[in-house]
Parts: sequence; structure tokens; C-alpha cells
Amino acid sequence: MATENKNRIGLIAGNGRFPLLVLDAARAQGLDVVVAAIKEEAFPEIEKHGAAAVHWFSVGELSKLIETFQRERVRRAIMAGQVKHKQIFSSIRPDWRLAKLLLSLGTRNTDSLLGAIAKVLADEGIILENSTSLLDPLLAKPGVLTKRAPSEAEKKNIAYGRSVAHRLADFDIGQTVVIAESACVAVEAMEGTDQTIERAGKIMSSLEHEASTLNRALTVVKIAKPRQDMRFDVPVVGIRTIELMKNAGASCLAIDAGKCLLLDGDAVAHKADEFEIAIVSERLGT
Repeated sequence: MATENKNRIGLIAGNGRFPLLVLDAARAQGLDVVVAAIKEEAFPEIEKHGAAAVHWFSVGELSKLIETFQRERVRRAIMAGQVKHKQIFSSIRPDWRLAKLLLSLGTRNTDSLLGAIAKVLADEGIILENSTSLLDPLLAKPGVLTKRAPSEAEKKNIAYGRSVAHRLADFDIGQTVVIAESACVAVEAMEGTDQTIERAGKIMSSLEHEASTLNRALTVVKIAKPRQDMRFDVPVVGIRTIELMKNAGASCLAIDAGKCLLLDGDAVAHKADEFEIAIVSERLGT
């Protein structure tokens, strides 16, 4: 087996800007980054961020991932960026190693699948580290992050939304719920946060010509799971989240302090201020 290079780290890159931020942060710390980019998810621009090497593989090619990291002398890695849950049920064919892993799972939710993949990697000498380990400054700090604090009505939505989201999170269904007047408008499933917010907006728009007593201003609650594994599936919000909320008619966002990554840093709050959207970040369990 090849010897370990402590100055080298692997990056399993999924969708979005999260992997690009990890790559840039790792390079800023003097690390050589070997990227395993998922063809169905990763942005092509990842090849322009100065990685030591970029290897492309399909979401079903677990063996190729392991062999690539071993050949590149990678012994620790970070998994960053979304890999859509629905990919499990797509037409992509898993290799023998992933097929065997899928057959061994009692449930095919995110926690069980990624946890099993992490174990397979560890058995092969590749340890997954916390996905935010290089991005601590971008983790949400506790408190109201915007000029406007949540209104009393929004606080009620947050309290109700948190209670719903935490119960759903126990079943690993999703991390986001959208609330209006303490009524649950939309729940995240396989489609992801963005589409959940969009769907909630469409539902409320469909009520415009109906005699509804609901206040149409939506509150988005995005939580970490009660036993959030920071190695993967970490809650992430960015400027795009705020823009989608504006388009959907949402006026408030609640997230978990220390567990939610702000992709665009302070720019997230600045964009929210522009749209008069309140953002509050609370400690897990509060």
C-alpha cells in the first residue's frame, strides 16, 4: 500500500459551491487536494481551482473512488456538496461494491447510505472528516443575523416548524419545512430545499383566488438532524436560498447555529436585508 502523505487530502465533490469553498480553503492552508468529482453533480469549474488532481466518476462507482484515492495516497477526505437522494433510484448502475452495500441496508435514507459508505472508506484506510472542518468561519453564529428580527407571528411559525422538522428528522425525511400561520405548507423530501421552497410558494399562490384565512407570508425552517453527522449532509444556505424565498413569498428563515453553513458568508444576511427577510440562528435544541 502507498505511504501516507499528510499534506494531501481528498475531496468528494457533489453539487453546488460547497466543494469549491472547501477546495479553496484547503489550498489556502497549504494542502494538496485530490478531487473525486461526481459526474452527475459537480460543477465543471472545479477543475479551475488549483487541485493537485481532478478525477471524474459516476455516483455508482464506489470502487473507482477508493482505488483513485489509494493510488493518489489519500488517507483522509472530505465529502462536500449535495448528492441528490433520488440518484439512488435513478438509472445509474452501481458497481459491485455499491450494489452490495445497497443490498445490506435496512433503509435507503441519507444517514444509513452515507454512513455505510463512510465505513467502507474507513475499512480501506480512508477516513472522512467533518465537511465543515476547513470552513468554521462560515458556520452560522447564534442570534438574529439580519437588521430585522422575526415578528411574533414568525416566532410562532419557527417554534411550530422546529417541532415538526425535528420529528421528521428522526426519520431522515428532510431538513426543511415551510410554515404559514403555524400550518405546515411544505416538507422537504428527496427534491431538496430549493424545490421545497418553490413548491411552498406555488401552493400559497394557488390560494390567491380562494377564501383562505392563511397569512401568505412563509417561514422557512431548516434544521440539523438531532444527531447530525457533520461529515455529510450538513445544512447549507446561500444567496440563492434567499432569492428563492423572496420569489416564494417567504419572510423569515430559521437555522441552527454552529450546524448550518452560510455559503456566501455575510452576503447572505445582506441579501436578506435587501428583501426585508429576517434570519435567526438558534442553538440546537433551543
